Formats: sequence, structure tokens, C-alpha cells
Amino acid sequence: MADYFDELIRVMTYLGENPKVKFIGQSVEFDGHALYKSMKNVPMESRLELPVFEDFQMGMSIGLALGGWIPVSIYPRMDFLIVAANQITNHLANIKKVSKGGYNPRVIIRTSVGAKEPLNPGPQHCQDHTEALKLLCRGEINVVQLLDKNQIFDEYKLALNREDGKSTILIEYGDLYHKG
Repeated sequence: MADYFDELIRVMTYLGENPKVKFIGQSVEFDGHALYKSMKNVPMESRLELPVFEDFQMGMSIGLALGGWIPVSIYPRMDFLIVAANQITNHLANIKKVSKGGYNPRVIIRTSVGAKEPLNPGPQHCQDHTEALKLLCRGEINVVQLLDKNQIFDEYKLALNREDGKSTILIEYGDLYHKG
């Protein structure tokens, strides 16, 4: 029976098979976080490793989406996704409205609430900002907590194939990565 992390591998493989999907962020081409291991079946030509510049990364993701790509913008820790809140809440969440429906870029934002076991990394690496993101996004971006392994594949697939074109923030939980 597949565990939480196995489901992440399965869905990253599925996303990686789509020629329009590009994975960008930290630990995308080089190991440095568990998220990297979940992409073991994603072709390297679909990945773009970035330095730690979260706000710019989200701006770049929006630009890729406007260019017809479907970026999976990866933030290994939710704590640092907050640095990109400007781009998420002031730009991505408002583009459709500001452009009077002319643009509706779809970005899949992948992030994780850091694990507290076996070693607690401290509050700057394991906070859950889900409720704050929901308030900031005002329903213009889907914010989904992946608390159960059985929702992982369906939620990522929905984010990829949304007919309304909405962007989605998918929140994984590091403490669940190796639990059934």
C-alpha cells in the first residue's frame, strides 16, 4: 500500500509527463530537500533550479504561465513562501480582474510545512500559514492542505486540469512524508 510520499512520487511523475509543465524552485535539480526525491521520475529537462529568491521565483512563475507553460513553483518550506506573498496576493490573485479577463495564468505552487520529527528545526522552518494564505488570496487562488495521502493525486491532477484556470497552492506536510 502506498504511503504519503509514494503518492507524491506518483503525482510528480504524472505532472512530469505533461510537456507544458515546468518545475522551478529550490531542490529541483539538486538534492537538498525531501521534495527533490519525490521528483525522481521527472525529466531533468523539465526542471529549473533557482537560487533562494522567493519573490522573484513567483514573478518568474507568473511569467511562465502567461507564456503558456504550467509552472510547478516549488517552495520547500511554507515559511519562505511568505516571502513571495507580494507576487501571490498582489499579482497572481488579481491578474484576471485587472486584465478584465484577458489573462488568467495558472501556477501550481507546491510547498511543505516542515517536519518536526525526528528533529524540530525551529519555528522559522515548520510553521503552517494556511489560514493566512486563504485570507490573503480571497478565494482567487485555491489553497489546499494535503492532510491525507488519498487526496494527493486528485488535488494535483485538479490543479493541472482546472477548467477555470485558477492557480492552486498545495500544502504538504513533512511529518507525513513517511507515514501510511
